[in-house]
Amino acid sequence: MCQERAVTSHTGQVTQPPPLSAEYFDSWYANMASSGTTDEIQQRHLGLPAHLLSTSLLTWDGIGEVTQALQLADGSVLLDLACGRGGYGLEVAGRTGARLIGVDFSAEALRQARQQAAQVGQDAEFRLGDLTGTGLDAASVTAVLCVDAIQFADPIEASFAEMRRVLAPGGRAVVTGWEALDPADERVPARLRQTNLAAGLAGAGFTAIEVLDRPDWRSRERAMWEEAARLDPGTDLSLQSFHDEGVRVLQNFPLIRRVLAVASAP
Repeated sequence: MCQERAVTSHTGQVTQPPPLSAEYFDSWYANMASSGTTDEIQQRHLGLPAHLLSTSLLTWDGIGEVTQALQLADGSVLLDLACGRGGYGLEVAGRTGARLIGVDFSAEALRQARQQAAQVGQDAEFRLGDLTGTGLDAASVTAVLCVDAIQFADPIEASFAEMRRVLAPGGRAVVTGWEALDPADERVPARLRQTNLAAGLAGAGFTAIEVLDRPDWRSRERAMWEEAARLDPGTDLSLQSFHDEGVRVLQNFPLIRRVLAVASAP
């Protein structure tokens, strides 16, 4: 969902996350589906309506900014890359009339995304794939949205290249995420130290690149993680993960900036 996944050892100590496999995320999404409390806390802090199942930490105002940046028209094709439960892509597609294709490597996330699309009465295609291999044809989409997931690509450069490959000429890529203020600071998770959206987009051949700080989004995240860190999760696996991540994120919170990147495919 966010910067890093945290797990708890048998001693109760928060540890480094395991390899982030599809199986790991299948379990994580299944746990989220069984606990409404995590969603309620996230929705309240991010300003999201109850029907929007967030995959990460894009705020309601952030969805508006992303929608404007994508410049979609009715009938456009939007790829929501690493779509998770599909909430953000469905919201953007609903506002713009775009046809949505969501790609994720978690079958459980896609199951929930299809269920959510049916509940809100939207047509969308959700398919297995990953950040570096969507399975889509070259130049087949009008715009690409990647919310808070680019740091999980391996290698990260391949994800930018895949965005460029599937975008039609003139298409837009919009990426949200986090970057280390100092990439050499080893207190910052390794995935974020390797994340440089401007360099990654430029290296893949994008033009008109803008990377914008979003401190307002970051302040909402802090309040959410502070509440998460205060939780007594009991035996709720989703709340345990949420609590543990809150503890870990707050440890290096001032070392990371929140960003929105926008670029065009020539």
